[in-house]
Amino acid sequence: MQQYLPRAERIMQRIQQLAAISEDTDGVTRTFGTPAFLQGRALVQGWLEAAGLVTRVDGIGNLRARLLSPNPEAKTFVLASHIDTVVNAGKFDGPLGVLMGLDLVEQLIEQKAELPFHIELIAFSDEEGVRFHTTYLGSKVVAGAFDHALLMRPDAGGITLARALEIMKADATQLAADAIPAADWLGYFEMHIEQGPVLWERDIPVALVTAIAGQQRVELTFTGMAGHAGTVPMAMRQDALCAAAEFILIAEQFALTHGQGLVATVGKLALSHAASNVIPGEATLTLDLRSPDEAQLAAAYQALKTYTEAIASQRNVELTWTLIQQTAPVNCNTELNELLTQAIEETGHEVLALVSGAGHDAVPVSAVAPIAMMFVRCYKGISHNPLEDVELADLASAIEVADRFLHLLRLQIPTR
Repeated sequence: MQQYLPRAERIMQRIQQLAAISEDTDGVTRTFGTPAFLQGRALVQGWLEAAGLVTRVDGIGNLRARLLSPNPEAKTFVLASHIDTVVNAGKFDGPLGVLMGLDLVEQLIEQKAELPFHIELIAFSDEEGVRFHTTYLGSKVVAGAFDHALLMRPDAGGITLARALEIMKADATQLAADAIPAADWLGYFEMHIEQGPVLWERDIPVALVTAIAGQQRVELTFTGMAGHAGTVPMAMRQDALCAAAEFILIAEQFALTHGQGLVATVGKLALSHAASNVIPGEATLTLDLRSPDEAQLAAAYQALKTYTEAIASQRNVELTWTLIQQTAPVNCNTELNELLTQAIEETGHEVLALVSGAGHDAVPVSAVAPIAMMFVRCYKGISHNPLEDVELADLASAIEVADRFLHLLRLQIPTR
């Protein structure tokens, strides 16, 4: 592992430099399309070009570079993750995978390796879905699954995705052409922090990902009647916030009692015209529902929708329930996972298989290509938080495993 420490140190230095570019100073915030996002992407682009790669920015804002095989008919193997963040994020969620991918490509260039497949390194523009409340914008374009109706979706300030792309100087007319055709894919490999505590508690540097949980995102609004806090009797109120509060607790209790991988989160709550002496007339909130079991996810979604309709009826408020996003659980590819398992074993580590409760860009890609993912241990499993951290030794171990994985993959494919 010692020989990998200098490479790990270089990746860490780049992560720190990228993390210094943020919309605020408390944590790391690089929301898709903002000046901070564009500045961060330019920094990564400079590193790619310094490595000798020809880069381009596609119509959705993805940063892309290719290392070519001498075989023009070779298929493409993608190394990727994202460089956008949630609000007040950590440094490693997304950028770790991009910068590890750059390190792997730099080694191949240095070795003058003759590749049996093309490698495309991609820094996806929007995995988190913070600004437009829909995830995987960048990877959906690459997978050929982008819904052009999303171009009319507005952000909180009323700016549509189409307008945001114009401001970014991205060419939305090229979105269809930016997809990698299904026939051209060899596979996809994403390296990512675990975003959970299993590796930390087991003191294991890396894990094999076997599947990614499905998720459904809902935006719901309770509309009651605003009124004077001192004059409307309690029994006559149409309090939208009380309806929202009841829903939040029901969602929590439902997930607790229907466990085995099901999780439910209300992450946003907004009141219209809020004041301390006014009965809330409108409450808008979000529901994030996840499970690795597709049937369980569908049943939970329908049950919670039914409960919510009952809350609205009992409290005499109106309900608007809008499904914003729906993704099914996906499995990682068996053959690629066999190679990744072999790489973990040959580098002297225990093979730990995990299901990812978090969503990743691998999800839309899985519809057109075999996918594999490797988790890297993070501090106490903390993520989406400024405390997010990775130890240098764990990163060095992850680089060694990834090197070995690519080597084993190259052995599987004839050069000509």
